[in-house]
Amino acid sequence: MPGRATDADLWLRGAETLLASWEEYSRGASGAALRRLPGVGTAVFPNEPERAVYNNALLERDLGAAERADALEAMEAAYAAAGVTRFAAWTHESDQAMRTDLERRGYTLDEATRAMGMALDDIRLPRPEIELGQPDWDEYLRIVGVSRDFLSGADPGAYHILVARLDRENVATAMAFDHGSDCGIYNVGTLEHARRRGLGTALTAVHVHDALARGCQTATLQSTQMAEGMYAAVGFRDLGRILEYVPQEGP
Repeated sequence: MPGRATDADLWLRGAETLLASWEEYSRGASGAALRRLPGVGTAVFPNEPERAVYNNALLERDLGAAERADALEAMEAAYAAAGVTRFAAWTHESDQAMRTDLERRGYTLDEATRAMGMALDDIRLPRPEIELGQPDWDEYLRIVGVSRDFLSGADPGAYHILVARLDRENVATAMAFDHGSDCGIYNVGTLEHARRRGLGTALTAVHVHDALARGCQTATLQSTQMAEGMYAAVGFRDLGRILEYVPQEGP
C-alpha cells in the first residue's frame, strides 16, 4: 500500500473485510446471505444457531438524506422478507445524521465496539513464542463458546485459525480472514481459567506476523472496551466507535 495508511483508509478496508467475512459465514449457514444494497451491507441469517449472532447491517458513512432513507428502507425490507425482527444496524459514531435518522425510526443504541486498524509495518511486538495446537475448527468453536453445529456448512480452509495451549490443554483461539491485502482478526477468546496470561495478545501478534508473511499490508478488527489495550499493544490504532442500533421490539 503506497504511503502510510490513513485512518480513513483503514476504516474502509476494515468495513470491506468485515462484509466479506459475513459473506463467507453465510456460505456455511442454512438460508443465509449477505445483501449488498445501496448504502448498506446486510447480513441475513434467518435460522438458528446463527440467527442470534450474525443479523447485522453495516451502514455506509456520510450518505445524503435520500441515500440514508433508501439504505435504511432496503435494510429493513431485507430483514422483513426473511422474517428477522431482531437485528443490529451498525454506524460510525461520527455519522450524526445517520444516528439521528435511526433514532427517529425508533432504533435504540444497544452496544458499541471500537474499530481498530494498523499497517503491518507498524507491528510493535516480536512474533511471540507460544505453544500452538492444531488449527482445529471444532476446537475453535468450543473455545469461543458456540455449538458444533454453528456454521455447520463452513469451509474451515477459508479462515486462518490459531489455537493456543497451556498445561497441555487447548485454552485460547483467534481467527483471521484475509480480504484483498487486509487481514481481519475476529473472535479472540480464552477460556476463563486461562485468562490474564497474555494469550489473547500473543495470538493477535502471531496473526499479524503471519498476515505480513502472507503478503497482507494492513490488519483490522472490532474490539470490546476491555480488549482495546491488548490490541493497542500489538500496534492497532483507534478508528472510532461502531454504534449498534436495534429496532424497537413489539408493536
